[in-house]
Amino acid sequence: MRIAGAALNQIPFDWTHNLRVIREAIDQAKAAGVQLLCLPELCLTGYGCEDLFLSDWLPEAALAHLQQVRPWTDGICVVVGLPIRLNHRTYNTAAVLRDGQILGFAAKQFLANDGVHYEPRFFHPWPAGETTTVSWEGEEWTMGDMIFEHQGVKFGFEICEDAWRPDDVRPACRLQGRVDLIVNPSASHFAMSKTDQRYQLVLKASRNFNCTYLYANLLGNEAGRITYDGEILVARNGHLLQRNQLMSFKEVDLEYVDVDFTVPLEPAEAIAPLPTPDEYRELNQALSLALFDYLRKARSRGFVLSLSGGADSCMCAIAVAEMVRLGTTELGTAEFMRRSGCFTADEIEHIAGAVAPVTDQQMPGPKDASLTDPNNEQRKTNNDITRRLLTCAYQGTINSSDDTFNSAKELADSIGAVFYNWEIDEEVTGYVGKIEHALNRELTWKTDDLALQNIQARVRAPAIWLLANVQNCLLITTSNRSEASVGYCTMDGDTAGSISPIAGVDKDFVKKWLRWAETELNYPALSHVNGLQPTAELRPLEEKQTDERDLMPYILLNRIERLAFYDRLSPRQVLATLVHEEPDTDPEQLKTYVKRFYSLWSRNQWKRERYAPSFHLDDYNVDPRSWLRFPILSGGYTEELNAL
Repeated sequence: MRIAGAALNQIPFDWTHNLRVIREAIDQAKAAGVQLLCLPELCLTGYGCEDLFLSDWLPEAALAHLQQVRPWTDGICVVVGLPIRLNHRTYNTAAVLRDGQILGFAAKQFLANDGVHYEPRFFHPWPAGETTTVSWEGEEWTMGDMIFEHQGVKFGFEICEDAWRPDDVRPACRLQGRVDLIVNPSASHFAMSKTDQRYQLVLKASRNFNCTYLYANLLGNEAGRITYDGEILVARNGHLLQRNQLMSFKEVDLEYVDVDFTVPLEPAEAIAPLPTPDEYRELNQALSLALFDYLRKARSRGFVLSLSGGADSCMCAIAVAEMVRLGTTELGTAEFMRRSGCFTADEIEHIAGAVAPVTDQQMPGPKDASLTDPNNEQRKTNNDITRRLLTCAYQGTINSSDDTFNSAKELADSIGAVFYNWEIDEEVTGYVGKIEHALNRELTWKTDDLALQNIQARVRAPAIWLLANVQNCLLITTSNRSEASVGYCTMDGDTAGSISPIAGVDKDFVKKWLRWAETELNYPALSHVNGLQPTAELRPLEEKQTDERDLMPYILLNRIERLAFYDRLSPRQVLATLVHEEPDTDPEQLKTYVKRFYSLWSRNQWKRERYAPSFHLDDYNVDPRSWLRFPILSGGYTEELNAL
């Protein structure tokens, strides 16, 4: 049987879009002679509908829209994910359709409730071994723990989280010996190096349960924060049969393989490992795709960035340039421009030439040499597109240095971004003067250090917001995860923005990524920022302010953060771990860093609650709306820190 998985780039309850993409996947599968097609988890509604899954109307609308899919399944068996609501409970199901008929609904048995997932809020787990009926306009179908058959091949289901449970409780353990094929429609979020876990999971399942295993994931930034890599895996008895390239810019990424179920295949003695994932490249691909989807799904016209010349803003600028480079490489220039929704037909023809729109099926893949050749002509074209999509401004003060100005200007010029330069000293002086007059005293660095730093950051916000509003663009804010942890940011200042793309990435990784991007991605203009110590440049230049002098070494900050909130250790346990890991560092200094981290963390939760939407890119983040919840008001670890 020719079996296939299709990764789909969907939008929460955008019925027109989602149905169009589903039909495109089915049409592609039919054209390729596919007999059984697996589409991702909840692909009809989108996975990220949040509390709308608790309504009656959304699942009802999904079941009604599923009827439109039925006639498209003539001559093919298709798996479509959607919610079903029965007796005021919502279930996560996979509908099986064939020849215009609905054969039944398999229901998810285990729900993800860790990290970025809160599935038990929306769904109820389905009990193993049980079935019920679903009704719609006089028709009835079976739903629950089911086995299906297509052309003599029996298949059952694991739906995403089902497969991440131990082998002795997951659905596959009850399907072993009863089915030839296990189908897994998934919505498994991206995190760096996670593909290796997924690969091992699928291949080991196919070997341990003596079956063929078909896995298909969602694709792209569906709802704002979470990105899906669109992974498709087919394995049999521990042998990999098919795996796709991840992070496609296409709306449909289809992969198929022929499996002869009548010929036995000896189980693999060992699972062949994947090459070690390149996390720098993974992050680049995920960040680029997330930005592209956010841009077009928000119906925006581009991005505006306050480009300070520091590491964080430079990374954001490169991310937009890489979005253009990777997107045009895979889709072609004209199709990338069309899909972005930011260009008129005349603009597309002017930059890309007269090129007719193509379907995903006709597009060249990412390995097409004619597109991936980094020739000067394509680079010039990409710069023309970036100029239309990214506007940058350097907003200097008397405390800004020539180093950061040169870093910002040369980087913007090298990628083609529009670059403005203006000073804000007059506005800062005006606000300071007002408060001095009101208080009847002078504000000085000795008495009012933090306030004088913050006003500079806040004064930058109104002008850059105005520029973004005038151009109907998304304003990028540049905060990273390390700054978010300790509140090293100014609310309504450097945190002002519509989107915070790197708030899930720690500062040490940002610095390393920029050095990698300078050479591996060929951005020589990054040599400026890669030669600088990270600094807010808010104090007088003679004080030589740096981030790490204000806080602590970023490597240690990140380690404390991970021990505290990923490993969930107490302050005493964190300190003991650091003393063991850092034998050459003074234990009293380590104690000072631990106390500083927890104190700053506790008092700055209100800032993390107000950050612009950020992307989940690492195996954890500190966003209370996606990974880490913490009280705004608390005891602040007072007893625990005093005990140190």
